[in-house]
Amino acid sequence: MALSELYTKYNRVWIPDAEHVWQSAEILTDFKPGETVLELQLEDGTELQYPLEGGEKLPPLRNPDILVGENDLTALSYLHEPAVLHNLKVRFVESKIIYTYCGIILVAVNPYKQLPIYGDAVIHAYSGQNMGDLDPHIFAVAEEAYKQMARNNKNQSIIVSGESGAGKTVSARYAMRYFAVVSKSGSKTRVEDKVLASNPITEAIGNAKTTRNDNSSRFGKYTEISFDKRYQIIGANMRTYLLEKSRVVFQSENERNYHIFYQMCACANQPEFKGLRLLAADKFNYTRLGGETEIEGVDDCADMVETRRTFSLLGLKDSFQADVFKVLAAILHLGNVVIKENGSEKSSIGSRDPHLAIFCELMGINMDNMSRWLCHRRIVLSAETVVKPQPKERAINARDALAKHIYAHLFNWVIHKINQALMIPGKQHSFIGVLDIYGFETFDVNSFEQFCINYANEKLQQQFNLHVFKLEQEEYMKEDIPWTLIDFYDNQPVIDLIEAKMGILDLLDEECLFLQGTDKNWLQKLYNFLGSKPLFEKPRMSNDSFVIQHFADKVEYQCKGFLEKNRDTLYEELVDIMRASQFALLANFFKEEEPNSSHKMIKVTPAHPRVKASNKQLRTTVGDKFRSSLYLLMETLNATTPHYVRCIKPNEEKLPFEYDSKRVVQQLRACGVLETIRISAQSYPSRWTYIEFYSRYSILMSQSELKLGEKKQTCKTVLQRLIPDSNQYKFGRSKIFFRAGQVAYLEKLRLDHLRAACVSIQKHVRGWRQRRRFLHMRQAAITIQQYVRGKKQISESTCYEHSIPPDRTGKLNKENLGLMERLTSLSNARAQGLEKIQALEAELGKLTNEMAALEERARTKSEEANQTIALLQSDKEKLTEANKALEQKLKETTLQMQDQFEDVKRKLMEDLEREERFRKVAEHNSELQKEDSDKEIVVLKEENRRLREERIRLQTQVEEDEKINAELQEQVLQLTKHVKVIPDLRKEINSLQMQRAEADKTTRAQNLQARAKMSLITRQLLGEAKEEILIQRLNEEALDNDDGADLLAAFDSMEKAAKVMETQLREQKDTCKSQQEALVFKNEHLNKENEQLQALFQEKSNVNQSIGQEVARLSAENMVIPELKQQVSELNRHKQELETQLQDQSAEMSAKIKELSNKLQLTVEEEQSQRRHLEEKITESERRREEMERQMADLQEENEQLQKAQLSESEAKNKLRQETSRLTAENMDFEEQLDMKDRLIKRLQDQIKAIQTHATANQKAEPAVPKEYLGMLEYKKENESRLIRTLILELKPRGVGVLMIPGLAAHLLFMCVRHADYLNDGNKLKSLMNGIISAIKEVITNQQESFEVLSFWLSNTYHFLNCLKQYSGDEEFMKHNTPRQNKNCLRNFDLSEHRQILSDLAINIYHQFISMMEDALFPMIIPGMLEHESLQGISSMKPTGFRKRSNSVYEDGGDHSGSEPFSVTDILQQLDAFHTSMAQHGMEPQLQGQVIRQLFFLIGATSVNSILLRKDLCSCRKGMQIRCNISYLEEWLREKDLQSSCAMETLGPLSQVAWLLQVNKTTDDDAAEIKQRCSELSPVQIVKILNSYTPIDDFEKRVTPSFVRKVQALLQEREGSSQLMMDSQYRFQVTFPFCSSPQALELLQVPSNLRLGFVTRI
Repeated sequence: MALSELYTKYNRVWIPDAEHVWQSAEILTDFKPGETVLELQLEDGTELQYPLEGGEKLPPLRNPDILVGENDLTALSYLHEPAVLHNLKVRFVESKIIYTYCGIILVAVNPYKQLPIYGDAVIHAYSGQNMGDLDPHIFAVAEEAYKQMARNNKNQSIIVSGESGAGKTVSARYAMRYFAVVSKSGSKTRVEDKVLASNPITEAIGNAKTTRNDNSSRFGKYTEISFDKRYQIIGANMRTYLLEKSRVVFQSENERNYHIFYQMCACANQPEFKGLRLLAADKFNYTRLGGETEIEGVDDCADMVETRRTFSLLGLKDSFQADVFKVLAAILHLGNVVIKENGSEKSSIGSRDPHLAIFCELMGINMDNMSRWLCHRRIVLSAETVVKPQPKERAINARDALAKHIYAHLFNWVIHKINQALMIPGKQHSFIGVLDIYGFETFDVNSFEQFCINYANEKLQQQFNLHVFKLEQEEYMKEDIPWTLIDFYDNQPVIDLIEAKMGILDLLDEECLFLQGTDKNWLQKLYNFLGSKPLFEKPRMSNDSFVIQHFADKVEYQCKGFLEKNRDTLYEELVDIMRASQFALLANFFKEEEPNSSHKMIKVTPAHPRVKASNKQLRTTVGDKFRSSLYLLMETLNATTPHYVRCIKPNEEKLPFEYDSKRVVQQLRACGVLETIRISAQSYPSRWTYIEFYSRYSILMSQSELKLGEKKQTCKTVLQRLIPDSNQYKFGRSKIFFRAGQVAYLEKLRLDHLRAACVSIQKHVRGWRQRRRFLHMRQAAITIQQYVRGKKQISESTCYEHSIPPDRTGKLNKENLGLMERLTSLSNARAQGLEKIQALEAELGKLTNEMAALEERARTKSEEANQTIALLQSDKEKLTEANKALEQKLKETTLQMQDQFEDVKRKLMEDLEREERFRKVAEHNSELQKEDSDKEIVVLKEENRRLREERIRLQTQVEEDEKINAELQEQVLQLTKHVKVIPDLRKEINSLQMQRAEADKTTRAQNLQARAKMSLITRQLLGEAKEEILIQRLNEEALDNDDGADLLAAFDSMEKAAKVMETQLREQKDTCKSQQEALVFKNEHLNKENEQLQALFQEKSNVNQSIGQEVARLSAENMVIPELKQQVSELNRHKQELETQLQDQSAEMSAKIKELSNKLQLTVEEEQSQRRHLEEKITESERRREEMERQMADLQEENEQLQKAQLSESEAKNKLRQETSRLTAENMDFEEQLDMKDRLIKRLQDQIKAIQTHATANQKAEPAVPKEYLGMLEYKKENESRLIRTLILELKPRGVGVLMIPGLAAHLLFMCVRHADYLNDGNKLKSLMNGIISAIKEVITNQQESFEVLSFWLSNTYHFLNCLKQYSGDEEFMKHNTPRQNKNCLRNFDLSEHRQILSDLAINIYHQFISMMEDALFPMIIPGMLEHESLQGISSMKPTGFRKRSNSVYEDGGDHSGSEPFSVTDILQQLDAFHTSMAQHGMEPQLQGQVIRQLFFLIGATSVNSILLRKDLCSCRKGMQIRCNISYLEEWLREKDLQSSCAMETLGPLSQVAWLLQVNKTTDDDAAEIKQRCSELSPVQIVKILNSYTPIDDFEKRVTPSFVRKVQALLQEREGSSQLMMDSQYRFQVTFPFCSSPQALELLQVPSNLRLGFVTRI
């Protein structure tokens, strides 16, 4: 469809406006070709005849409201300047959104207000996302650069540009902060912190307050952030461009110098700045020229603290900082030097000028020389040298030039030091560069700085145009769409005008060569050489300027000062004075640079060859330096993939969210945004996927088209029917490409179709209403006709009235008149009655409908009640049958139990008889034992006698040992003398080793000489073919044989010398080795003797305690040295001091503990009060529940009877069980007594044979097969590792573990613990517990990605912890134990410490378990909860037409057409899998509830965060979809009986977001309701959602800014978080509630498939 056909009635256009740039107007009549005017109506109702130039140039069309506010400007159907300007205004002013895409550009409008969209949570939300998945953001651009670097292994650049005050510095800072957060190095050096720390320093020395910005960057900066192969930050490098040096000595009104000067003046009174003799900022000339010395809301003193902190963070020491501050203070004092005028051609400086004296003192230079050469200049002529005085103006210029040079050198030096601090420690793999550079500038007076800035922007714009053109071509090729050449603006002519041979810069450098060169002469050359150029103009009204037509605008430059700024000269005399300075830093600033002294930069392979300078003699000028650095920058950018951020300044007053269309459109023209729009508009700017098109325009499809099935083919068929001109669109592989205006046309067709449907509905409704009205009027007319006709009949029947007398006639007339009046009144009353009847009929109809609905509802309820009654009847019958079966079973069980009881009784009688026999045997055995004891006493007496004899022998031996001890003491004295000789021997060894080293060096040198001669002879004898191989072989042999004898033997001429040298070296080596070995042997011999003596002392001390004491006393008397005594006393004193300090600290800690205990007690009391309040509520709810139960009492009587029967049965069973357990316990006691007696008999028998075998005999006497199990497992010590490996390390949850009862592994492990406790073996118990804990840790570490393993061991660790508590013996955990379980409690050891360790381990497993589930669930949340349409037919999709980066879509698998997206069903299935596994592994329901609660919180927080960052999700229909999905989750909780887990409460914020999207948002009552209902959302989140609300259809309305302000005003009192995002990483505190296990340990069976044959049940 042609574009001119869209100029129809009701469509809107944009017309130029002087105040707002563009103004909207509506077309009143359809446009026809050939018309010269267009009838329009403005928004204020004014009608206008808009003239058309030549009848062809129509005003640009306005986009439909449904397309306004898009995230990407290229998604607009009509692409032109007014559409871009209006879209930015709607987003910025109404939606409070500052970021917007324009193709590959991110447009950032400065809000002049802090926004909560830069926190770490937002960074993590954008991390890993494709560009376009979330709302536009600087983080999205940074993520795209980071992702492309990692994917393509290509360096990236982010180019941030804009005019002063647009927010470039802040945007660059946020981009670097994003890289620092997402690429944490994990090292201790914290490189990313250092990279961020460079920003405050560069801002302090390179930023200043201007009229447009309080923190304006006065230099360009390109920061290369280096990454390693793991894409973690390892360093950075910074390059700077065109520092504004003139600001050091001059500032315009309401501007300031660089921040660092004011920070120093604010800290002048601090000790470290006292020596600089600083004054207040308004006392220095260089800081008060602009009149403003302070910035509102800025604390210069606090900023200085931050500057110094970042200096320290970068590792720049205090001495470095002191040098920097010294130079800066000297510059300030230099500015206060007073230069007096002595006549018109002379000037001078006072000999006692205080500031000059301070300057010279700080800089370490001669004051007289400085005073002289500031006011004089040396001129070298051919025959002589003349010293010429300078006038005051030139002297001041020389002073200022010196200050500028010193500051520039200091700036470069600080940047160099920062780069050294950020130097790469390892090898750089790739980098991302962030360019923070000035944008296009035009002022009332433009000078050399603006010329260089605009020249740089011309180069950047050229690079930008080529890149955009390249990306467009790639997009078309990937979609298989024919590519046609697009004409785009090429600014190469402007660049040639500036930098080509005989261009502006070339002529400027040439004029600078002449000493007498002036700005006027240079300007005249420009007129002569460039006057014919089309882009160069001479102003009509001025001879001091020239005009250049830049890509953005025409700029007039004043030529004054160009030569002086380009030369940037400084008198040579002043340079010599600086070089002679005693201040090393200053002298280094001005020393002559060597030819190859340039710093090493990161090598970047350029995309194009570097352009050479036109003249080698001109490389020292500022212009040439800037041109060279610009070439280097362009080479770097061309070798990287660029990403663009264009910062826009919305108004000059710095007001938050105020939009000045004039200022914005100037910047849009200057930054390339409109050029991008123009390039896009020439091709196919609107691009939608087939799914988006089908969802949006299915309303325009016929039934036959909808039945095709294939959506892609359906879209093609519909488009070919709707738009016959195939040139207006193209079909790609995954998208449909539209020309400008076609999407708007489709929206018009869609709107017309909906409007026609609405009209049809209205027509039928109105026809029905009019017919009803007509029928009522017809009925009324018939009634009136009846009465009229009746009157007529009455009048005709009075023909006989003449025969009646006159008085009778009058009377009749009166009666007739009354009757007529009465008839009329009756007619009126009838009409009113009819109207009432009609109203009553209508009301009756309504009541009939309501009654029908009520009847239907009652019928439904009655049916449901009947069904319920039927179900209850069936349940009753089933319960009756079950009751009968239970009664029968009870009878059978009773009979069986009676039989069993008789059997048990019979067995017990037999056991008693057997016990009696055993007792008699025991008495007989005791008599035998007595006899044996008498014999044993005789043996012991004999043994006692033998021990006495041994004692006498030992006493004699002690006396001998004392003699030996005396001899040993003498040997000790001798050894101490030998020890004193050892240092002298070591010195001799060292000297010999040094001699040996020197001999080795001599040997190596002689070997090298010999090898050199040998290689020379080899080269002469052999050819070059085998030379290297032979030399290498000879060298290897030389390395294997140091003396070189085998090599030199081949050459007769060198053999004798080699042998002599070899002999000498061998003799020296042998001598050294023999001496060294002798000394070593002697030292070892002494050490061995010392060790033997020590061994002897130890052995004798063990033999007798008295000997040991004597040896200790003698050794103490011989070896103690007075110095050691003094050290010991000193250590004792220090120990006492530490003890006193420890006592003081313990006292303080006890006081703090008391204070904390008091606080905790208060907290506990508060919790108790809250608990009592909750208990009251629970009591009230129980009371209501009891009332409901009483109402249901009739239906539950039979059930209660059954329950009573079951209770009686259970009581009988319990009695039987208790009696059985009592008898079993008695039997076990008897058996234990018998076992004890058996063991005693056996022990006594064994003692007769051998006293040493008591323990073995005891163990052998134990019975092999116990009668009853004690709930313990016995294992041997050597089988402990096997036990742990079988039950923990090798146990598979999906294998053997599935067949086990829940928690069996934990119970088996505890039974082993019980056995260790029963044996009172502490070492065994400790080893087992440590082994269990270590094994569980190992399993969890090795299987940390296995859900089954984590679930299984979380459950078993919890059960094991409960067993340790239940059988610990604490009354708190024994309340629900059975008597038998109480007997199984641990008796000998307290395992509370191990319980704490297990509790910590369980918490770690829980968090790892949660993390694993979150990783599995997280990818499903956004597609399933927000993107999937669970309510079919309610499409909430609004196609955005956003053109994602090619790399983001195709290379990252962005085309998911082959895979089915996740839905809420997938989420429920995943939750089912989690819950089923936890239930199978026997996890406690309370713990399951905590897990599900954490997962539901993740679902809610992730969904809310995504809604806050995606404008396309903020719609009414999307709210309906979300509420539907929440209901599915709630239903799942009910099915799993998890309502008590409080999981639904965590979805409260998401539910309120869904409600907020659906509710009306117009009136004050709506605002109050929003405040009341959205209690779990913060004010920031509510306002964000309201601002982001996006209508899906034209029938919906946006939320007005006035309503948002109302809501904000109501929410001001609410206290809430200022953070926009929810913390999705938040974890609820996990608790492990104690739950007593009913499992009886003695009844547990060990499954055979566990292969635990080495374990025995006791």
